[in-house]
Amino acid sequence: MGRARRGGAPVGARARFVLCSHAVRDLVTGGAGYVGSHMVCTLRRAGHEGVVLDDLSGGHRDAVPGDVPFVQADVADRPRVTATLRDHRIAAVLHFASRIQVGESVAAPRLYYKGNLAASIALLESALDAGVDRFVLSSTAAIYGAPKSVPIEEDHPAVPVNPYGETKLATERMLAAYSRAYGLRYAALRYFNAAGADPAEPHLGERHTPETHLVPLVLETALGARPHVTIFGDDYPTPDGTCLRDYVHVVDLCEAHLAALQYLGQGGESGAFNLGTGQGHSVNEVVEAARHVSGRPIPVVYGPRRDGDPPALVASCARAERVLHWKAKRSSLAQIVEDAWAFHARA
Repeated sequence: MGRARRGGAPVGARARFVLCSHAVRDLVTGGAGYVGSHMVCTLRRAGHEGVVLDDLSGGHRDAVPGDVPFVQADVADRPRVTATLRDHRIAAVLHFASRIQVGESVAAPRLYYKGNLAASIALLESALDAGVDRFVLSSTAAIYGAPKSVPIEEDHPAVPVNPYGETKLATERMLAAYSRAYGLRYAALRYFNAAGADPAEPHLGERHTPETHLVPLVLETALGARPHVTIFGDDYPTPDGTCLRDYVHVVDLCEAHLAALQYLGQGGESGAFNLGTGQGHSVNEVVEAARHVSGRPIPVVYGPRRDGDPPALVASCARAERVLHWKAKRSSLAQIVEDAWAFHARA
């Protein structure tokens, strides 16, 4: 059946013309999730136009502003993704869509090899088919495994101890190979511990189901939604016996992605970058900071160590500072907890 016409032009052709006449845009996969939704707002403030692609398996539609183009699709859906890249004239992909639970990756590795690695392969194929030559990957410190020394530099041996880290490392290696063969420019941004919320965007914060991250778990306990916080291990070789982690504010993370996007756009060399602060905080310190900020009691129960939890994970961020001209500015523990508490107390 023929398409209806208006003013002598097929409606479908007119729609395609309108889409293609827009300014160059960036695709944010997983843009309805925690970090991805913050990224969309960071792009807007920087004058970029973002397009969100998310299947809503873990994200929230209400986290995406109503005037931002939204495509509900799996990143592995090559026809849909390729069409989105072409129709919206996408210049760069920021890839946040991912499964992120370490424990789940051990219990159900097929979900991670399919949802993280296979999906990233499909996304990269779509990007190449659509002529997109810039790619920023949301990666992780989990690629390092149990570190031999801290702070961890990017050339530290990558020996992941779970499928989550393995699939992220495999994606990074694929990006490097595609860069050499096809001229794709990429930045793999290795997060340490993302936390906090953007005070300028009060509707945004951590809303994982189930929640596994320490800061929201502690704050949910302060709100009475949980009876206590379980701390796994209090006999590590650290000052107070609990694990040390490098917490980085989600706003700082998004600023790093923006810096990487600009760096690649200026012809910068592809590579991997740690994102953290260079300072570790113990689990006990996080709980104490939450007690101080919330003014509420937070019961704690100590449990046995979890397999694969190293005593300390702290980033060396010298490369990101030197190359991307990025440094965490909002990532004091007090600020992270204060901003996260403001979101959870409203929710």
